[in-house]
Amino acid sequence: MSSEVSYRYWSRRQILLGGTAAGLAAGMGSATGAARAHAAAADPARPNIGGIMAEDRGFADLSFTGQRAFATPHIDRIAREGLFLRQSYSNSAVCSATRTGLITGRYQYRLRVGLEEPLAAPSDVLGLAPSHPTLPSLLRRHGYRTTLVGKWHLGISSAFGPLQSGYESFYGIHPGAADYFRHSQTDNVGGANALQEGNAPSSDRGYLTELFSRRAVREITAVRSDKRPFFMSLHYTAPHWPWEGPEDEALAATIKDIQHRDGGNLETYKRMVLSMDRGVGEVLAALDAAGVADNTIVIFTSDNGGERFSDTWPFVGQKSELLEGGIRVPFFLRWPARVAAGSRSEQVNISMDWVPTLLAAAGAAPDPAYPSDGLNLIDVVTGRGAPASRTLYWRYKSAAQAALRDGDWKYLKIGKNEQLFNLAADERERANLSLREPARFAAMKQQWNAWNATMLPYPAESYSHPNTAVDRY
Repeated sequence: MSSEVSYRYWSRRQILLGGTAAGLAAGMGSATGAARAHAAAADPARPNIGGIMAEDRGFADLSFTGQRAFATPHIDRIAREGLFLRQSYSNSAVCSATRTGLITGRYQYRLRVGLEEPLAAPSDVLGLAPSHPTLPSLLRRHGYRTTLVGKWHLGISSAFGPLQSGYESFYGIHPGAADYFRHSQTDNVGGANALQEGNAPSSDRGYLTELFSRRAVREITAVRSDKRPFFMSLHYTAPHWPWEGPEDEALAATIKDIQHRDGGNLETYKRMVLSMDRGVGEVLAALDAAGVADNTIVIFTSDNGGERFSDTWPFVGQKSELLEGGIRVPFFLRWPARVAAGSRSEQVNISMDWVPTLLAAAGAAPDPAYPSDGLNLIDVVTGRGAPASRTLYWRYKSAAQAALRDGDWKYLKIGKNEQLFNLAADERERANLSLREPARFAAMKQQWNAWNATMLPYPAESYSHPNTAVDRY
């Protein structure tokens, strides 16, 4: 840990065992009596909401969740001053599919765009339909100022942009990746600039992570002149490839393949993560300076599990796999007005839950014509309700993957391999219990097949990113 940083973090053992005995109990039992009374009091004014999402962030890529090589004090602050939801999942093992679930509150398999894993090429027909209600469109209708800073990746053509799906303003990129310095999106990173301000190209120069952080701070300071509550999505591209830290502009000029398969290392990855951590610190400082931190919900999470240089401990698997390492993500939520500092919950949750939950926090609700598949967790978050058992489903076209979590049990299929795990005893998914529990295994497989029949089938032409790491399969 840096000598400049002094704060309490959890050891890897504490992460596994449920935190320390000193007030970090499972569920919401850590909330003090005073905090519970505060939560039960009259609801405050509609909260501001800031959703910060990293890209391809492994579960243990933060010092709060077990990173041992470096500290992330600013991101950790969100957890220390709020709630750590340890059993959090992404809707998919890849980016744009998760983003579909996150913005609509529904299984992405109900929408054509969600069948792309991820959306990989420009298209005039593929994207999030502007007619579909979204979290920003519903909040905007409820009087919120809505803005997206960072990555969109739900449609690369202008017909499917963030301004068509509820965001009032946008500063960022449409595609799934861009060079951090050239801001280009094509495989030859000398291609066209992808950074946009609204619908127009931006001429801003600099390291993308830092540009996004600065714009987020600017959006927060706008509360001085615009008194509407704000909803801001700060969707970093970091620490996604290409592997470039803030000091690597010269390196960027040499990269010809944006996936950067011939580059990167743990040191570069660390610098990418630390740049984001500094940016989060700037965002938190801006909230303090604007005097709105107390009634602002700040969330930090990732769009899926980690990739090449990530630490997914204690899980196995990575991005593009339905093993826990590909879909378990860190999730921190801070809301000083309603959530006790140092809280922890073992509530199982998934990206799409945060549409009904955040709408409830704002005094709004999903569109009844597009019912959410997510669960409203506002009472769990604020300590007024007990954790609920969950049944969650996933599929992934590459390697014909399928997964079902029902309570503590998980059915998993990758290729021709089908397995059954008890996650309460074996989160690392090493002990296959399918032969010991044949009835449960058969029932869960049938349960997944029944659910899958209610979703859209994958078109033959839909893309699914394979796991191309040299040590996989």
